[in-house]
Amino acid sequence: MLTTSISDFRKDIKRYLDRVTKNFETLIINRGKDNGVVIISLDEYNSLTATQHELSSRTNETRLDSAIEKLKKGSSFQKDLIEE
Repeated sequence: MLTTSISDFRKDIKRYLDRVTKNFETLIINRGKDNGVVIISLDEYNSLTATQHELSSRTNETRLDSAIEKLKKGSSFQKDLIEE
């Protein structure tokens, strides 16, 4: 996780954004007492959004928990994907 001030961010915006996107780092820009902005890559944002969607219903959450337990117990199986 990176932290910087708004002034330093302005001075070197390209370097900061490159680190966020290439290294999957989170950037926090301090903007005063108890105030700030968080910058993450688009890939990270999409991943968080997908996870939030999957956990948004109790049914999905239960299904995912069950799948994790099967993997831990070794009672899962592999299937080949059908390519069209």
